Amino acid sequence: MATEGPPTCRVQVAEHPRLLKLKEMFNSKFGSIPKFYVRAPGRVNIIGEHIDYCGYSVLPMAVEQDILIAVEPVKANTLQLSNTNPLYPDFSTSANHVQIDKTKPLWHNYVLCGFKGIQEHFGLSNLPGMNCLVDGTIPPSSGLSSSSAVVCCAGLAAITVLGMSLSKVELAEICARSERYIGTEGGGMDQSISFLAEEGTAKLIEFSPLRATDVKLPSGAVFVIASSCVEMNKAATSHFNTRVMECRLAAKLLAKYKGLQWGKVLRLEEVQADLRVGLEEMLLITEDALHPEPYSPEEVCRCLGISLQEFRTQILSPNTQDVPIFKLYQRAKHVFGEAARVLQFKKVCEEAPDNTVELLGELMDQSHVSCRDLYECSCPELDQLVDICRTFGAQGSRLTGAGWGGCTVSLVPTDKLPSFLANVQEAYYQRSDRSLGPENQRTRSF
Repeated sequence: MATEGPPTCRVQVAEHPRLLKLKEMFNSKFGSIPKFYVRAPGRVNIIGEHIDYCGYSVLPMAVEQDILIAVEPVKANTLQLSNTNPLYPDFSTSANHVQIDKTKPLWHNYVLCGFKGIQEHFGLSNLPGMNCLVDGTIPPSSGLSSSSAVVCCAGLAAITVLGMSLSKVELAEICARSERYIGTEGGGMDQSISFLAEEGTAKLIEFSPLRATDVKLPSGAVFVIASSCVEMNKAATSHFNTRVMECRLAAKLLAKYKGLQWGKVLRLEEVQADLRVGLEEMLLITEDALHPEPYSPEEVCRCLGISLQEFRTQILSPNTQDVPIFKLYQRAKHVFGEAARVLQFKKVCEEAPDNTVELLGELMDQSHVSCRDLYECSCPELDQLVDICRTFGAQGSRLTGAGWGGCTVSLVPTDKLPSFLANVQEAYYQRSDRSLGPENQRTRSF
């Protein structure tokens, strides 16, 4: 239940090779053994891309790949953070004053986000000291939410050390807010599914208030996740936050056009709720209110009746100050269309007609086209991989996660799975000689 806290269980570490290895590495690093371990899974978003931060529902499910943290509370007033991956250097800081450098999305900052979120939620002046060793099986920068899983895991570690309790929903909301310390203006899907996921089902995640509903996926088909081998850290570029700002500006211009109080409007869903109309109507309003040509900052100011100084100081975020153009029409069209596809996907799953897999595949295909053409968050490699997946038997295929790299998710009939995996392996990975890291040497199905 979402009102309950995350489950805990006693395990025999010797019976779990990964935990045993983590324990041994911890002892080698810190000269002691962990008191407990925390775990948070990654996720794949089946449909509903870039719309959670606009207030709309999304449809993800957890994956078996995860983040583990081995934790030992210590008397020293220090947070010692280490990673089993030698590419990520050790980090140490005072537990009294947790500071996060937004200019550098380094791995340890995501751990600190989780700690700081819990500290601020409970109004604590400082945190207990901790030794932490992080281990992950989620490929980094793959669009499968490795960073959010780290934040969630760190949040779990902090409340466990403190002896506090929070519900899964509370933890998800805290971790969604605290990940923004790193500088990305995310919506909350990643943290929500990490805490609210259940085995054997996808979830419709809704916001304000946060809630999760089971979505039974069709039998006779599987979802296959494939890496494009293009890494994309959304905190390392302005692409992600520029899209968030474009949606925010579109919401303000649509609200102004319809005579609403636009000043405090931040999300496109707020405009729809205030107007009390459906998504199809919002698409029509977008056609009337916004033009396809990009907006300059000056034009946005004219539309809203504000000065450029007000625009920069009161609306733009620090990392969108120098954006020269904003594609408001295209971004709003994607968001309203994608929100409608999420609801339609859930409806098809519930009604389960004979052609369920075909219908869901069509929605996934439409989603990718919209992400590619309207939201412009794809890349040539993702587009090529999607095309290859469709060629070799996927009923539908799309990018998943923030995009600009990362992974695709494809809906593949079970009887076509062996040939699909073999053909995609040859056509995308072997023929192009793409180098896959050890985490994703082969296409994985879930």
